[in-house]
Amino acid sequence: MTEKISDAEHAVMEALWEASPLSASDVTERVREARGWSIQTVKTLLSRLLAKDIVATEQDGRRFLYRPLVERDAYVAGESRRLVDRLFGGRAAPLVAHLAEQDQLSRQDIAEIEALLKALKS
Repeated sequence: MTEKISDAEHAVMEALWEASPLSASDVTERVREARGWSIQTVKTLLSRLLAKDIVATEQDGRRFLYRPLVERDAYVAGESRRLVDRLFGGRAAPLVAHLAEQDQLSRQDIAEIEALLKALKS
């Protein structure tokens, strides 16, 4: 995926990744509590995502249903790679070190990282 998505567009994508296809009304219901957006705001965001070829639409009677064209895992992988490349020279170790230095790793995070490293070594 070459197109970047905004934080607002990401909220819409999370709703679509969770369940799709969805109508604009369905998406609005899923994001309303956290974001307080009107259906018009959601429709604007869906239009932007359509223009970026990140979602597709199909007509269902008088309404349109939206579905993601980009899988969540692929999006997360691309964004993660861009972050590591931009801020840490393409290396994951400095990212983990930074999080540790900032006391942002819980005991559970550390245990999960240790288990991942152990599995990678095997």
